[in-house]
Amino acid sequence: MSAQQQMERIAVLVSVGRHPVSGAPRYSRNDAQALEMGRKLAQQHRAQLDVIHAGDASDPALAEYLALGAREVEVLACAPGEDAARALAERVRGYDLVLTGTRAEGAHDSGMLPYSVAAALSCPLVGSAVEIDIDAGANAGAPGSRATVRQFLPKGLRRRVQTALPAVIAVHPLASGQPQYAYARLRAGTIRPQSGPQRAATVTSDEATAWKVGPVERKPVKLVAAEKRSGHSRMLSATTTESRGGSVVIEGSSVEKAQVILAYLREHQLIDY
Repeated sequence: MSAQQQMERIAVLVSVGRHPVSGAPRYSRNDAQALEMGRKLAQQHRAQLDVIHAGDASDPALAEYLALGAREVEVLACAPGEDAARALAERVRGYDLVLTGTRAEGAHDSGMLPYSVAAALSCPLVGSAVEIDIDAGANAGAPGSRATVRQFLPKGLRRRVQTALPAVIAVHPLASGQPQYAYARLRAGTIRPQSGPQRAATVTSDEATAWKVGPVERKPVKLVAAEKRSGHSRMLSATTTESRGGSVVIEGSSVEKAQVILAYLREHQLIDY
């Protein structure tokens, strides 16, 4: 079977972002890159593309994904205290490829949703993707079906990894591709809430009940060792990958490893006890 016939269903999970200055709701730039990559793969392999959001269907930011190329945004009704990852995982079960952004753009987003969805689906996860190529296989979802992912690494480095399909892939904000906003597509698309018997059962998130959310009292102080190198050395470190020293402790008990960390903090005067 050819590569064009391999992919059958692609899902893109989108969230609601926030403007960094005004705080107004808008589309998430990370998820917009995932949508653009999903559109290209769907066109290339003639696959079905579904855009899914877990939250409030009345959120005005969801319409912006229509302008970015989604023909329809399916919304799973999900309250703030419910487990969105589990609801999304049940919805996308059986898809060949699930694309997400690396993380949402809220103030306290952890970036754990791709990991939670992949764990619920028992499928591999690849993060920080900038390019995705689908290799030909015997059938969609067969052992021969694989995706080659080019990953983003710091300091301009990249690496290629392969994963079997189905898989969850988190797309990096610097992925190749430029989402194009078109008002005509916004008017032509639809927001479709999932209601009635189609809606998944409400599942309370264990993490939501374990955490208490409140206003921040003070900004935490980041422990950083004093820089003792010359300016030339610091400039070289920004473009090269040589080691800065230090030690990697693998063997030993947890007490011995804690003593190594404590000695480092004392050496750089990061603690006074």
